[in-house]
Amino acid sequence: MNSHTFMLYLLVLMAAAVVAVPVATRLGLGNVLGYLIAGAAIGPWGLKLIWNVSDILTFSEFGVVLLLFIIGLELRPGRLWNMRRDIFGFGMLQIVFSMAILLVPLLMRGTGVMQAAILAFGFALSSTAFAMHILAEKHELNTQYGRASFAILLFQDIAVVPVMIILPLLASPGQGSTFTALIPGFIALVAVLAGARFLVQPFFRMVVRAKSRELFTAAALLLVFSIAALMEAVGFSMAMGTFIAGVVLSESEYRHELEASIEPFKGLLLGLFFMAVGMSMDFGMLLRYPLLIPLAVILLMALKIIAIYFAGILFRYDGEVSRNIAFLICQGGEFAFVLFKLATEKSLMTAEVAAIANVIVALSLLATPLVYQINSRFLRQRFASSEWKYDEIPDESNPVILAGFGRYGQIIGRMLRLNEIGFTALEIDSEQVQTVRKFGSKVYYGDASRLDLLHAAGAAKAKIFVLAIDDKEASVRIAQIIREHFPHLKILARARNRAHAHDLMDIGVADLRRETFASSLETAHVMLRNLGFSEKKTSAMIEKFRKHDEHTLVEQMKYRGNEKLFVDYSNQAGLQLAEVFRQDAISEEKD
Repeated sequence: MNSHTFMLYLLVLMAAAVVAVPVATRLGLGNVLGYLIAGAAIGPWGLKLIWNVSDILTFSEFGVVLLLFIIGLELRPGRLWNMRRDIFGFGMLQIVFSMAILLVPLLMRGTGVMQAAILAFGFALSSTAFAMHILAEKHELNTQYGRASFAILLFQDIAVVPVMIILPLLASPGQGSTFTALIPGFIALVAVLAGARFLVQPFFRMVVRAKSRELFTAAALLLVFSIAALMEAVGFSMAMGTFIAGVVLSESEYRHELEASIEPFKGLLLGLFFMAVGMSMDFGMLLRYPLLIPLAVILLMALKIIAIYFAGILFRYDGEVSRNIAFLICQGGEFAFVLFKLATEKSLMTAEVAAIANVIVALSLLATPLVYQINSRFLRQRFASSEWKYDEIPDESNPVILAGFGRYGQIIGRMLRLNEIGFTALEIDSEQVQTVRKFGSKVYYGDASRLDLLHAAGAAKAKIFVLAIDDKEASVRIAQIIREHFPHLKILARARNRAHAHDLMDIGVADLRRETFASSLETAHVMLRNLGFSEKKTSAMIEKFRKHDEHTLVEQMKYRGNEKLFVDYSNQAGLQLAEVFRQDAISEEKD
């Protein structure tokens, strides 16, 4: 690819992303689907603006590599050890159940046993990039189902390694034992672990001495890509190798700097990866098999939902968590493309079957955001109240009901307890309930959006309802239920940001607090004092800023339906505040 072609491709990719992603996001489809649509539109079966998709797909896989490295940085080895049951138990169970249920239709169609087994394993894999991106976008990485989904995806990445090594041996069984073939991979893995533990720290200390931010970023990328290249050279998964390196470096003093340096490249390459998947879809196969392929996509996702759901139930997750996991990871995975390509090269799968399988996987990826929306917008709400599965809550006639007992709600609970004020605390995360109970907190496992549970908690007699949950959509839904069924209850709500605050204000919640606003002002107060401002002047400025911002928050409600007017008013309000501060400074100089 010459420089002219490269520049043209770059401009086309950026233009397609800039147009498609905001439109998809505005329509509520999410940015992942936006990237996929953009890729399909400019690819060989769209406007034909880009042809050599394989090079772009290969390069863009580094986005997945960087994603897993950052995820590894955020995981302490102790936390990973605590997840071992889900990783090797639930993860293996999902693979076994998915392969078993997928083999049935494949064998019924007369597919050979070897080819059917490879297809079943490839289809049983899910997309780490898609699933983790959706969880991060929805702020659900730390939910129970988010952690369980991550455990499954991690096991899948691990499981790919021996399969990728065994396939060539099945094609040429006389070329050596499986154990011999694994030796280079294990040696490389040990080298990565040892290097991350003992060599990376001195290496980055040397880089830091140069006092160059750009050099540190280059060193961070060099580290990740070197590990990826090493793992690929020995036949292991690049993603798994970099993930393990990230976990080892999660205890490093440079963890935050590494994450900050790599984050922009991760987002850019992940977007490119999703676009490349959209471009790689062979719509020619879809035209040749107009019924078979769409039905196969539906069947694949439906069977995986069933398999994963029952694997979750067998693993003692409740129905809601199992369903959320199943709808999140019911698609095919990016490693399936690599697996089917290898199987074709080794004559274990025909080229036509591999092409059909690739289209099925790609279409399942394309359908993932839509399937996820079906669950999050319809099934969650419908089935949340279909059965009693939470704690039985006695009516203690407490004056306060506290929904959400995380980092925000616990502080409120402690203040109530110190003043000997009775309250009923509800928390939907069972692990959080178990954790806080160890410290003597009285909290009930339950969903505050359930009307029967609210009645049981004494909402009809309570005076105040504190809405302290983190999930924005659930927060608004609960506020609506309280306003409709318990209008006498005074709602004190936590808002994650201005948009969340406006959503709550839309339904009549007047008393709300943005979760970082007060602490940010406290930090600003300390900063100004350290810069030499007097306590009196600092306090006056902070109070003036607070009142102005709260007034602006209310006034912005008038322009929510019109983005231009909203932005114009916000900019004007900012200029007005700046002018007030300027006039105050002039008055002070005269005094």
